[in-house]
Amino acid sequence: MGFFGGKNHMPVNGKTILLTGATEGLGRSAARKLSEQGANVIIVARNVGRLEETVAELQAAAKNPRSQRFHHISADVSEPNYAEAVLAEAMRWNRGAAPDIVWCVAGMSTPLLWTDDGSMAATRRNMDVNFYGAAEMARTILREWLSPHNAISSAPGQPKPEPKHLVFTASVLAFFTIVGYGPYSPSKWAVRGLADTLVQELLLYPDNPVKVHVVYPATILSPGLERENKCKPAITLEMEKDEPPQPPDLVAEKAIKGLQAGNYFVTVSFLGNLMRCGVLGGSPRNNSFVDTIVSWAVSIIYLFVMKAMNGQIITWAKKHGHPSTYTKG
Repeated sequence: MGFFGGKNHMPVNGKTILLTGATEGLGRSAARKLSEQGANVIIVARNVGRLEETVAELQAAAKNPRSQRFHHISADVSEPNYAEAVLAEAMRWNRGAAPDIVWCVAGMSTPLLWTDDGSMAATRRNMDVNFYGAAEMARTILREWLSPHNAISSAPGQPKPEPKHLVFTASVLAFFTIVGYGPYSPSKWAVRGLADTLVQELLLYPDNPVKVHVVYPATILSPGLERENKCKPAITLEMEKDEPPQPPDLVAEKAIKGLQAGNYFVTVSFLGNLMRCGVLGGSPRNNSFVDTIVSWAVSIIYLFVMKAMNGQIITWAKKHGHPSTYTKG
């Protein structure tokens, strides 16, 4: 990106967008805001009742209610090979065409201390939903988008074909995790690793342009937050207390703004953006110059952040004793 953008790199008016996990939280808010911008929307989740309710909400929010179309598909993203059936149904509904944009939002969090009972089962479940759910959808849609029959080569001097967009949803905990998220954070780091790999692999298909993005929200006010707080360790709540949850509509608005700005890593808060710059490694930059300068500053800031956070945990341990004595849930 340049310093003074302005171009919409992901226009959605008249496009077909598929979102997983779109009946609550970020997914539902994003689906509604995309409807408000004129998109045709396919939503995927397990609960048919909430799917029908969400479709009605999208219809009411439509920018062009006479021409926009909406559809829902009931599926469990944690089930192996779920994505093939979902895409087949989506394409039947969409007159044989694949969606133009796929946004993998479905996710869950089960915060526990690593030595707690059930932490390994929770880790496997989080990985199934957060990583494998997104990975299977990514593989399925890319096999369709990258097929030779979908190659579009622009003539010399003509504009390049408009790209498809694959959007993953990770978490700021994939930049900097904290105690209590052992079962959750690895699944989001894995999403980030897959996205970085796909950015390179997609260079092999210049006539099938696809842009990859990763959205990194922090804590979102949602039913999912209510569920995770039932098992969240007290030390985790203590560490998070100074970073208030964000409303899902605000997160969706900022996420879509970042996607349409053409960003690869999309953060939705100032702190999230600092965290992004602090761990870029070999990931593509949103802005090569600015991100590099900020990363230098953040590497120094982290010296003080780590000292403060580790001190907070040590103080907690002295006050509360061995974790085996902590009240659970």
